[in-house]
Amino acid sequence: MSREPERRKYDSLRRTEQALMTRAGIAEAARRLFVARGWAATTVRDVAREAGVSVPTVYSAYGDKPGLLRALADSAGLTADLAAQLAGLEGAEGPRGQLAAMAAYDRRLYERAGDVIGLIREAGRTDADFAAAYRAARVRADLTRVEVFASWPEGTLRVGLDVAGAVDVYAALCNIDVYATLTGERGWAPDRVEEWWGEALVREILALGLVATYLQQA
Repeated sequence: MSREPERRKYDSLRRTEQALMTRAGIAEAARRLFVARGWAATTVRDVAREAGVSVPTVYSAYGDKPGLLRALADSAGLTADLAAQLAGLEGAEGPRGQLAAMAAYDRRLYERAGDVIGLIREAGRTDADFAAAYRAARVRADLTRVEVFASWPEGTLRVGLDVAGAVDVYAALCNIDVYATLTGERGWAPDRVEEWWGEALVREILALGLVATYLQQA
């Protein structure tokens, strides 16, 4: 029996593997250049040169320069494992545990994809689509926090702080700029940032009586 069909099948798999490796190489080259030079200063030709492929190969793989950035956003796993966040929120013991689960999610997000988030924010200065995508992501994050904070019993939040205010406090503490400053400029490990976020959120958002209780349990 001829083995020609089987050989052709394997040849197809090899071509597919090579195409995937080429796309991955282009995406990684784009990520390096976008982070090092910035979105505006990097051209498709630069990316092709960095990846060791032709300019038409880049266009064939991703379409255009915005396509490269969209591919990076997808490959970076910007969800930071939403399933883990949901499990953490549902399994947490009280508001303190839920705040810790949210802080852990943001730590994973910024650790895994902080550079890509920064690129999308930079691209949004000149590209309306990326600006809209960045704003939409921020709105989705706020909606999660609203849902969590609104589910707490009355008296959980600090006196004078409503749900909207608690969302603002959270956003002021747990954001990519704070994470980048602490890890990049101050040398903090991501674990330390996550731990500090959890403690700071308890102090700034929860009622003083709950804070005192948690401190006694620590």
